[in-house]
Amino acid sequence: MRVITQKTVGDASVLEVAEVAKPAPGPGQVLVKVDAAGVNPVDTYIRAGAYPALGEPPFTLGWDVAGTVEQVGEGVQGFAAGDEVYGLLTWPGAGGGYAEYAVANASDLARRPSWLTLEEAGAAPMVALTAWQALVGRGGLSAGQRVLVHAAAGGVGHVAVQIAKARGAYVIGTASAAKHDFLRSLGVDEVIDYRHQDFTEIEPVDVVFDAIGGEYAERSAKVLKPGGVLVSIIPGNPGFDVDRAADLGIRFELFNSLSASGADLTALPQLRVRLDHVVPLADAAKAHELVESKRTTGKVVLVP
Repeated sequence: MRVITQKTVGDASVLEVAEVAKPAPGPGQVLVKVDAAGVNPVDTYIRAGAYPALGEPPFTLGWDVAGTVEQVGEGVQGFAAGDEVYGLLTWPGAGGGYAEYAVANASDLARRPSWLTLEEAGAAPMVALTAWQALVGRGGLSAGQRVLVHAAAGGVGHVAVQIAKARGAYVIGTASAAKHDFLRSLGVDEVIDYRHQDFTEIEPVDVVFDAIGGEYAERSAKVLKPGGVLVSIIPGNPGFDVDRAADLGIRFELFNSLSASGADLTALPQLRVRLDHVVPLADAAKAHELVESKRTTGKVVLVP
């Protein structure tokens, strides 16, 4: 089968096509014929050597996959050859999604819902699980709350606002003016142009979902109600900590423990996943360049 591999870390040009033997699933595992593989910003960091999650090359990147079950391993129940599935390969694990076939733990997969195309399903797992586990699992999001989502039109943000709306929250999103119509189409109640409006002037909120970090965290604390929660998905520079939160009478949750979970994928509400580019697997370097440009709206996906 074809895979995308790299023999060294570096810019996107280190990604190359290789031929390797098709893997076989072990006990509790499933072999998936990959029809779509999402490309996430973290993939580019690992490729470049900025985040050594996979050790030294050679290795194959990719964690988001959607496709068809080709073979099931010993002890697998609930899946059979021909089932359409999607999921996050064990994170950080060994990667392997940029390939024509990938092995996944059966417990990390879910059946592809009818409301996601194959390409959308390939783009969904990492951003959807991040938003779900951070907002619901760590943030305790509930109906009737007011929620502020930063970078609301981004890969994680545009899913987070939909999860919040589905759970009955009033949602406020920050984004550039050009993306406001998109956010309104997702049900966002109030949009803020961060370039020209000060989000700290809004009425107090119960939850802030921060996908930016730095000084945004301190400013976001100002708009939280007493006892409110700031949920950050920025481990490198969240700009905040639990001691500062305690001083202000709020709670701080730093989400840095993303877990692959078929059960969580199954629990998701109906979502739209915006695709910016669908790129052939052999052009993985181009896909990385698109992600690194930071000019995409939505996700980049590889297809065979």
